[in-house]
Amino acid sequence: MSKPEFVYVIYIASTPEKVFAALTDTESSRLYWHGNFVESDWKVGSPFALRLARREKSDIIGEILEYDPPRRLAYSFRAHDGSDGGKPSRVTFELERQRDQVRLTLIHDRFEPGSEVLQKVSKGWPLILSSLKSYVECGKVLYAPWYEEPDGAASKIPAGADR
Repeated sequence: MSKPEFVYVIYIASTPEKVFAALTDTESSRLYWHGNFVESDWKVGSPFALRLARREKSDIIGEILEYDPPRRLAYSFRAHDGSDGGKPSRVTFELERQRDQVRLTLIHDRFEPGSEVLQKVSKGWPLILSSLKSYVECGKVLYAPWYEEPDGAASKIPAGADR
């Protein structure tokens, strides 16, 4: 029996090179990922980190599993809150040129049955990928409701990002 997975496909009016660059560039990711950002040297076997802007949480860490620009990127994913029981899942991005657009497929898999992490990423990935699409296509990022401050005020969007 296969383990649960999350698969999401989105089409972006751009080139695979530009989308891949946005996926792997620290400053670009800080914009569309609402202040969080990716960090790695992107060599297979090297550490990967998603540095979380909200410092009360630990970073999401992993290891680069595949790096094949601009077609494929994969890394392991260890939840910041330990809800994965110390067993990393895997994130894979597949990019396919289709005329003047990119078909981006995200596969987040290798979850244990009943995984809390799967439930959480199933809510987060659609907004992150939609924000990536908006950022690449028109330089604007999307609003993330879970980044509101307790008093109802939105947290600051990083400099350089339009909404």
